[in-house]
Amino acid sequence: MSGVAKKPDDLVITRIFNAPRRLAFQAWTKAEHVSRWFAPRPLTMPSCEVDFRPGGAFRFVMLAPDGTEYPFEGVFREIVAPERIVFTGAVHDGNATVTTITFAEHDGKTTLTMHQTYTFESPATRGAKAGWTTTLDQLGEHLERL
Repeated sequence: MSGVAKKPDDLVITRIFNAPRRLAFQAWTKAEHVSRWFAPRPLTMPSCEVDFRPGGAFRFVMLAPDGTEYPFEGVFREIVAPERIVFTGAVHDGNATVTTITFAEHDGKTTLTMHQTYTFESPATRGAKAGWTTTLDQLGEHLERL
């Protein structure tokens, strides 16, 4: 089946943050927080809109050092505070994603699990693990500043 992109495996990453679940969840809820951490290094996020409610949309533009823009937009499908966020998204290459973020608290720390599915394999999906890893590093740094 040449010419047909194969479906990639789901991506699952688990991280433990030295912050209570309430705070870790809150970092996803407002553009003022999301714009500070939700982009893989060295990208920045000059444009960030977040309507944090079921059915609410988000729109980001991530900016690479060379000036290339990477838009990402989607819709919050499910929000169960402070336990779970599910959102759909469209990556710049037309790939559709479904991402589930779960938050569990143990001894004042938060275990965050990110589970993401994609429509097809692409350069964006091949780089997703590295991208999410640095993005979650930045979330950890942001939580330390709160």
